[in-house]
Amino acid sequence: MALMRIACVGAGPGGLFFAILATRIPGVTDVTVYEQAAEGAPRGWGVVFWPDLMDQVEAVDPPFAEALRTFRYTWRDQVVEVDGSEARFTASGFAMGRHLMQKLLVDRAREVGVRIEFDRRIGRLAELEGYDLVVAADGVRSGLREQAPGVRTEVTEGRNRYIWLGTEKQFSSFTFPFVHSPGGWLWAHAYAFGEAGSTFIVETTEETWRALGLDTLGPDETLRLLESVFADQLDGHKLVLQEDARETAPWRRFATVRNSSWTDGPLALVGDAAHTTHFSVGSGTRLALEDAIALARHLEQAPTVAAALAGYGTERAEALEVTAGQARSSAAWFEAVPQYVERPVRDFARLLIERRRLVARRAPGLYLALHRLTTVPVLGALVNHGLAAGRAIAPRVIGPLRRRLSR
Repeated sequence: MALMRIACVGAGPGGLFFAILATRIPGVTDVTVYEQAAEGAPRGWGVVFWPDLMDQVEAVDPPFAEALRTFRYTWRDQVVEVDGSEARFTASGFAMGRHLMQKLLVDRAREVGVRIEFDRRIGRLAELEGYDLVVAADGVRSGLREQAPGVRTEVTEGRNRYIWLGTEKQFSSFTFPFVHSPGGWLWAHAYAFGEAGSTFIVETTEETWRALGLDTLGPDETLRLLESVFADQLDGHKLVLQEDARETAPWRRFATVRNSSWTDGPLALVGDAAHTTHFSVGSGTRLALEDAIALARHLEQAPTVAAALAGYGTERAEALEVTAGQARSSAAWFEAVPQYVERPVRDFARLLIERRRLVARRAPGLYLALHRLTTVPVLGALVNHGLAAGRAIAPRVIGPLRRRLSR
């Protein structure tokens, strides 16, 4: 491949990690990252990632993998709590503060020769004339993507409302507390990312959001109301908004971004600019780093930039399908929480834990009945075999169970 200059727009995990890997591609002479925010000011609280990601990072950049191992926060179970009753499940995972992850990536990028310009907003693709490849890692509302008609973007919003908060309370388990308020159910996705505190995402239905007046409350009033709702879980700790949320409480509907193509000419999308998956599956950081790894590999192996981008787009679009399907199922499940939450806490928790795979395709009562059968060795082997193969259990078994248990 001929001599090449690369620009990355956005200093999130995908953009920075790609920049690190790009410095090793034969023929690359310059890698520059442009970020509109000040250094050390990423938005958000913590990110989660899973053991399999460590292996992928280790294979391509051992020093960054070692940094992740050194500074990660480990949680080893998930807790589902419904109005004070709880169920606990074993599930290991990692978390890290966004500020810390960016610092580790920035330090590593500078170490390998990447030039990083903070406080530099790139508003138009024309500003990057002279670069052979432009990587848009500028997030879900990517300005560069909007200037690339070839990607054909589709954005759809979910029904629920959510707000991304932080707290100094350290949740040692990944915790899902569900609390019934006078206006309906609210719940949180809470996990520690280190000694500094935890991410605390509050989610609820549109109906409950309006019934509690959250559509009209300002930031301080919103925080005080949510602190009262989750008083038992917070143990007196405060909830905190992101620094840039001063005028209004930033309630949102989750925006799912899909693109018909991940490339357009010399432009390639990575991370949230290319795709989003619902926050309830905790895959955003993993997918962004996987994008970076795949893009760097294709650029290293392909004879031309055009061939590399074509291969990258095809591979990542196909790889994303499984996770995207799981994310859709997970988001749909949380939108239907009022239908499930009155069940015994252990049954409700089982549905939550398995929401990505089976619940979306089967009535909840039927799924729980099949799950109980798996505790009987002979029947369990039969049920698991049928589920794994994607085949229905014999109608003479399903029929009676569906009539008795589905609702």
